[in-house]
Amino acid sequence: MSEFSPDRLAAVQRRTVRILSLGQVLGGIAFGATVSLGALLAADLSGSDALSGLATASVTLGAAAFAIPLARYASGHGRRLSLTVGNALALVGIAIVILSAALRIFPMLLVGVILIGMGNAGNLQSRFAATDLASSEHRARDLSVVVWSTTVGGVSGPLLITPGEIVGHAIGMPPFTGSFLFSLVAQVAALILYLVALRPDPLLTALHLARNAASASPLGTGVDRPVVARYAIFAVAGSHAVMASVMAMTPIHLKHMAMDMHGSMTSDTDITLLVGITIALHVAGMYGLSPVFGILSDRWGRLRVVLLGQGILLASLLTAVFASGSAIGVVIALILLGLGWSAATVAGAALLTESSTVIMRPRRQGISDSLMSLTAAAGAAAAGWVLTEFGYPGLSIVALVFVVAIVVLAPFGRIRDHTPASVA
Repeated sequence: MSEFSPDRLAAVQRRTVRILSLGQVLGGIAFGATVSLGALLAADLSGSDALSGLATASVTLGAAAFAIPLARYASGHGRRLSLTVGNALALVGIAIVILSAALRIFPMLLVGVILIGMGNAGNLQSRFAATDLASSEHRARDLSVVVWSTTVGGVSGPLLITPGEIVGHAIGMPPFTGSFLFSLVAQVAALILYLVALRPDPLLTALHLARNAASASPLGTGVDRPVVARYAIFAVAGSHAVMASVMAMTPIHLKHMAMDMHGSMTSDTDITLLVGITIALHVAGMYGLSPVFGILSDRWGRLRVVLLGQGILLASLLTAVFASGSAIGVVIALILLGLGWSAATVAGAALLTESSTVIMRPRRQGISDSLMSLTAAAGAAAAGWVLTEFGYPGLSIVALVFVVAIVVLAPFGRIRDHTPASVA
């Protein structure tokens, strides 16, 4: 088909990656603010640190509940409309979070955070949208570029806490909600961007090309590998559970550290600044080097980079165990946690995509995102209790179980042929 010649396809893919990248910058602001402030808001409204993990759990629960329906919707209506729906839900969620803080209603906070999580399901889908029209030789690279773009928004979100609180205080907003004003503006901009600019739709175009064997060849092999796909789903979900459970409790751990060192002299502003800087560096680790891991995944193979990610996660958890009493130690652990997550999820997502046919990809990608979010939700919810009972080092030791399991099951993730497009 002339309109989808190789040159035309490459041009459409480059434009798609640029649009998705900009959308991730905007969407990442709300996610970064929710991650940083969710646990503190939950602890404040509920009056219990043990319940603080429910905020992060609610984000991931929302993403889990909406991932499969959103993937099915994308299969029939395309990425453009599915991403727009996600942004709309996040907007409603942000408004509810602000209202819940004003009314001091803890269950309402969780409802709002769940809706933000449902919107985050769209952000997660963006990385797969980057692979819809990607060539097999550059699939991980294109995916990682979109993941990397989240760095700007994800780092800005936590760093906007302090100025957000200043603005929020000036106009009478509740504590810990000022930065959500910036999130509202960013979400509106992302919604307009996807709705107007994401044309032609990458998934609908890929599905159209898949109906013609000759045209589909640039998008990858038609061989389906369900065992490899299941391992990729497990590796991504397990790595995300490790990251989410430890990250969810880090703001609470830092708050306790600050109080232990300075007692009642520690102000809310000092705590939010410490948390904001730490989470910003963690998010930078999550996304900042993702293009490096994408290129390595294309060159070394997907499975090797998944295992590299587990090695980095191991280093992070050991640092958290032995340096939990030091703010610098916690920061280093969080940076490594982000880097390990980045390597594992970029390579794992590429492995899942290339082990599935074009027709099967949206369904499996939805299952992957849903399972990833469910395991993270369970981990974050349990993390509050584990932190209370065993402390930050104990939480890190429990998280090691997932790392060990991913390494032990690695043989199931090997693609056993020698075509360049499918080296695992």
